Amino acid sequence: MTRAALDAAVDALRAAGVEDPRLDAELLLAEATGWERARLVADPDAEVPPAAARRFAERVRRRLRREPVAYITGRRGFRRIELRVDPRVLIPRPETELLVELAQELRPSRLLDVGTGSGAIALAVADELPECEVVATDASPAALEVARANAERLGLADRVAFHAGTLPPGEAGFDLVLANLPYVSEAEWPGLQPEVTEWEPREALLAGPDGLDAIRFLLSRRLRPLFRIAEQRTKSASGCVALEVGAGQAAAVADLVRGAGFAGIEVRGDLAGIERVVMGWVA
Repeated sequence: MTRAALDAAVDALRAAGVEDPRLDAELLLAEATGWERARLVADPDAEVPPAAARRFAERVRRRLRREPVAYITGRRGFRRIELRVDPRVLIPRPETELLVELAQELRPSRLLDVGTGSGAIALAVADELPECEVVATDASPAALEVARANAERLGLADRVAFHAGTLPPGEAGFDLVLANLPYVSEAEWPGLQPEVTEWEPREALLAGPDGLDAIRFLLSRRLRPLFRIAEQRTKSASGCVALEVGAGQAAAVADLVRGAGFAGIEVRGDLAGIERVVMGWVA
């Protein structure tokens, strides 16, 4: 029965230290059966077909090894789109949606997403702002493979131009540059969940002793020539860089952004009240 399968999985996952065993068990059973999660709740006495039961058991075994649910199912929802994800890319986090919300607010004509990973930011912007020209970069060839495949599957391949490296070669005229770069410090790394340290790509997370090496590197590049500067610039026009940061990093990153020649520094918090995005405007 559905109830018995779920209860056994929940007990095993809880014993393994999984943070939300009930949710994960329901997601994995829904994936194995092809049923909606609502059906699992509404019909707890439903018999799980034998083939689905075997698939479920295999998925639970993977989760017991602390493999993230998104890698087991191979997908992750982000804004209005669903992305294919695997260990080549970081699993998109809800807080990263703040960068897409900023793009919605500023309505850029041309946007650059640095360190695109799965393509989450670039593809969400392309989906929600069809008038915006989107360019995305990543230093990882494997990540770019995932991003391009997501673009093809979502029907957005003609809306986003992908480039290898940090900055696109010879490109300019951007109104907005967004970046969710690695920002975990070496001291933080051992304390993170196994789902992160054992499964997600280390290079997409770890950024030196204080977690700011990747942000420093980006800001050390000549960013200002990338921007299209309107004669009468306003915050709805052009010239903004916005960086996602870790808890407690906003002040240090604001200083780095200011030191890179940007002004009008602004910090925005996420739903948990953590200062999560640092913005600067071309002076």
